Amino acid sequence: MTYTLTAACSHQEDIKKSRFAAHAAPVASVDEAMHFFAAHSDPEATHNCWAYRIGQEYRFNDDGEPGGTAGRPILQAIEGQDMDRVAVLVVRWFGGVKLGAGGLVRAYGGCAANCLRNGPRTEVVDLATISCHCGFAELPLLKSRLAQAGASIQQEDFTQDGVTLRFTVPRVAVAELESTAANITRGRAAWEVLR
Repeated sequence: MTYTLTAACSHQEDIKKSRFAAHAAPVASVDEAMHFFAAHSDPEATHNCWAYRIGQEYRFNDDGEPGGTAGRPILQAIEGQDMDRVAVLVVRWFGGVKLGAGGLVRAYGGCAANCLRNGPRTEVVDLATISCHCGFAELPLLKSRLAQAGASIQQEDFTQDGVTLRFTVPRVAVAELESTAANITRGRAAWEVLR
């Protein structure tokens, strides 16, 4: 199962006199992730290292730390927690004691993992977007069945011969719901999976 955060969360710890503060949030796009990093970075800090994963898109930044010792461990923490659609920023204020490459990896990755572990999470549900046309008389029953299947209606377009609904529904319910729509409309439903 894959999870995402339901709200932003933070975690702070001190490691050999350096202070590490992790901030994580759910994000739906790269722009959202970059805005989150910009809003939570501290210009007074020694380093603002980050990573995000949104589906197959991911990126990380070491912000001056030795290559592979900050951003990649943060990304590995995201993946290790089975998270998706999240952005994690770890801010470091240097305390005078060098941690070495292994120490940095453990500090950044551990702080990010603790932040995600303690954050409020929910399972990521794969949604399909559907367009379906039906007659006026069939609309109330079809809407009732859509609600039972966990669908969320995004748009209703009324024409002289009926209604076209655009909605999202968990992908696992699509086949059964298509059959239900066909039964309700006696095979006249114009059903199309948009994505």
